[in-house]
Amino acid sequence: MARRSGDDPRNDGPDRGPEGDRGEAGALLALAAVALIAVATLTGLFADRSPPIDALSYSEFKTLAEQGAFTRVEMRGSELIGVGDDGARRSAQAPPMDDPALLPILERTGTEIVSSPPAAGGSWLIAFLPWLLFIGVYIFFMRRMMGMQGRLPGGGGADDFLGGFTKRRAYERPPVTFADVAGQEDAKAEVVELVDFLRNPERFTRVGAEAPRGVLLMGPPGTGKTLLARALAGEAGVPFFSTSASEFIELFVGVGASRVRKMFEEAKKRAPAIIFIDELDSVGRVRGAGFGGGHDEREQTLNQILAELDGFDARDAVVVLAATNRPDVLDPALLRPGRFDRHVTLNLPDREARRAILAVHVRKLPLARDVDLAEIAGGTPGFSGADLKNLANEAAITAAREGASQVTRAHFDAARDKIMMGTARTLAIQPDEKHRLAVHEAGHAAVAWRTAEADPLYKVSIIPRGRSLGGAHFLPTAERHTLPEPYLRALLSVMLGGRAAEALFLGSVSSGADDDIRRATAAARNMVARWGMAEEIGPVDLADSDEHPFLGREMARHRSVADATAALVDAAVSKELIEAETRARALLERHRASVEKLVARLEAEETLDAAAVRACLGPGAHEEAAAARETAPAPAA
Repeated sequence: MARRSGDDPRNDGPDRGPEGDRGEAGALLALAAVALIAVATLTGLFADRSPPIDALSYSEFKTLAEQGAFTRVEMRGSELIGVGDDGARRSAQAPPMDDPALLPILERTGTEIVSSPPAAGGSWLIAFLPWLLFIGVYIFFMRRMMGMQGRLPGGGGADDFLGGFTKRRAYERPPVTFADVAGQEDAKAEVVELVDFLRNPERFTRVGAEAPRGVLLMGPPGTGKTLLARALAGEAGVPFFSTSASEFIELFVGVGASRVRKMFEEAKKRAPAIIFIDELDSVGRVRGAGFGGGHDEREQTLNQILAELDGFDARDAVVVLAATNRPDVLDPALLRPGRFDRHVTLNLPDREARRAILAVHVRKLPLARDVDLAEIAGGTPGFSGADLKNLANEAAITAAREGASQVTRAHFDAARDKIMMGTARTLAIQPDEKHRLAVHEAGHAAVAWRTAEADPLYKVSIIPRGRSLGGAHFLPTAERHTLPEPYLRALLSVMLGGRAAEALFLGSVSSGADDDIRRATAAARNMVARWGMAEEIGPVDLADSDEHPFLGREMARHRSVADATAALVDAAVSKELIEAETRARALLERHRASVEKLVARLEAEETLDAAAVRACLGPGAHEEAAAARETAPAPAA
């Protein structure tokens, strides 16, 4: 008969309970107090209570003896100790050749002469005996207390240091199921069959099938890797051992490997069970990369994980899940079949997936009627599941701050602006600088408004938020998985539109285009050196190498690229940027009057939405393109 997952064979016998442990802790505290008093008493008994001894040269000692300064002289081998009338003690070392004149001098002055053998060689042990006793009592006391902390609720202790943390986590049954995981349907389909294996492993073993020993969950941060692992355990109703790979790393070599062994042993005893290791790249990086050598604690832990994965057989109904944001740095031995057999990728959610995720996170929020989750999902491109959860929470916080009884669309808009653009901050800006800022942001907005290939404009603002003084923000209408060449060139023109507007309307440029130039240069270099969009270069990969997970950029600096080729790349990048700025300036000059109107209104109101921009610039290129498609004759059948 199979043991129930809640049973622990190591807990057989009478249950002492927390009160019994606390009673033993009190007894140990009393014992420690008695031991400390005993050590202090012994220290006092063994302490040397005699007055301090002043060291003298032999000549000085002999002179004092002639003056009758000593009432008694003790001779301990070659050491002479003289005691005066006041009890002061002075010592000197006798010369190697005995001085025959010293004894007559002492007899003449009536000094008492005492001869005793030299001090025994074991006197140092007597001096240190109280401290040795103290250290022994301290070690005994700490080991007993650490052992009890492992039994007390919330305690750590030595058992926890060597891996006892698995005991407390073995009873965890996650309350979440697959119904709580929205927007990752493909990933759920990859792991849903593991539920059948965990619930009924005999069904697979009868036909000789083996479930995957390990499942590696990969994806950007916030996409729900940990949530999916917890949902799998909750759906199957099995113990869930959850830990972070960084918890295996300690100062002492071998502790991480010991913790790995403890966790896998515990999981096998409670099978069927799930082991989840978060942030696997903390210990699973490529070995031999120069970080501590073969005796590095991380490599020892990784070797133990590999050994444990190999130690499973078909009867062990234990599934190991691991999550990482950096699959490119993992050791190949982890990824081969027989270890982490299945690789599940969790991508950023698309528009429909974002709507489903929002529906999960707003279940407990009192939403107003003007809240349309589909519209909010469309206005949050690139948001992960964690970002969407944060969006719903920030909207609720904003509503609570205003004292509203419901969360409205305006609260979601404010939360989105805060997440995308940063928190609004108060900054004293001079009028001339504010005018230049309005010209700059109006340039971005106008170029995007008049370029059909660019993303639609969402909002333009000159209110300082986060680290920026203002910004033009865009919302893509469609999910892009590839970047066409016209879109990229339009993107370059929009990025450089602010600098072009400053040069056109103010006659000079400023450092405000620093970030624009940096991002535009990076995009242009990718177009030229990675994506083969420059005719003079052709389809050749000349970008920085990222083959080595640790030294990619350092290696790229030493790649065997001819100087002439590098010069061609730089020239092609410069050409792309100059042409993009020329297009932006020509567009602004063609619509100069409407752009100046936009600058004045932006300077007065500080924030303009798409409707306000349309009032200044007229119908945008997107609207004109849509109207042209509607009026175009239908193709002949």
